[in-house]
Amino acid sequence: MSKHAAPFVIGCDGGGTGCRVAVADLQGHMLAQAAGGPANAASAFDVMAANVSAGLADVALQLGLSMQDLMRGVAHFGLAGVMTPQDASRVAAAFPFAQICVTEDRVVAVAGALGAADGVLIAIGTGTIVAARRGLQAKNVGGWGLKLSDQASGAWLGRGLLEHALLCHDGLEEHTDLTRAAFADFGDDPARLVAFAARAFPADYARFAPQIIAAAKAGDAAGQMLMRRGAAYLIRALEAVDFAKGDALCLTGGVAPHYALYLPVSAQDAIVPPQGSALDGALRLALQAAREMEGAP
Repeated sequence: MSKHAAPFVIGCDGGGTGCRVAVADLQGHMLAQAAGGPANAASAFDVMAANVSAGLADVALQLGLSMQDLMRGVAHFGLAGVMTPQDASRVAAAFPFAQICVTEDRVVAVAGALGAADGVLIAIGTGTIVAARRGLQAKNVGGWGLKLSDQASGAWLGRGLLEHALLCHDGLEEHTDLTRAAFADFGDDPARLVAFAARAFPADYARFAPQIIAAAKAGDAAGQMLMRRGAAYLIRALEAVDFAKGDALCLTGGVAPHYALYLPVSAQDAIVPPQGSALDGALRLALQAAREMEGAP
């Protein structure tokens, strides 16, 4: 091993609901991993830093290392909310590894799901990722955060449900079991619902997504309406990234697989299992960087 080689690699995948951190050796074998709270670098930087730091401390403890020892490794972090080089630099400055690359979460999601292969990824949890890769060419859609984007996401579904529940309260739409349950969550008080929305983060909205998915499967009209709207966006997004017959399609995350039945048959027929998770992708990219360091003069 050259003097440039790192002793191990560290990967981190962080989003609006939680983050995961892992350490692997230079052969890619997982040594330790930990999970923590939300890690969106844009909406709550200090929360992200605290939760990722806690995950790093956890894996260090598992391996009997100090944080100083852990920082000798090569890291790749893929975090929601990293939009610019300045965002990446701010995160990197908070975690002084021997070498660290910080990217948006889409990069590690694609690396994990597709590996080295070509294809299209729809990854949906709290947020939404739609990305295609063909050779060295990449094409992405959306991913700009809930305030202006993230259609079809868990957070988008949750916010849509609460908006629809208020329309039902105002007599503009018909209540369903789903909207009644959502409204009851706030004591049937629209003022409480509005107060919640004024301070809510994406993860707060996303907690309603499992109820929406379950209600849609049970035939609830409001649940099905929200899922159809999300699927309509995904169909347009697939067209925008030039999805075509013969392309592999991966659906990952807690929400994306539930859209499968709402997609065209051509898309359903193209669905393949992901090669790995976004955390696997972060480790894969960190390992590539470590091997490049090892071969450096």
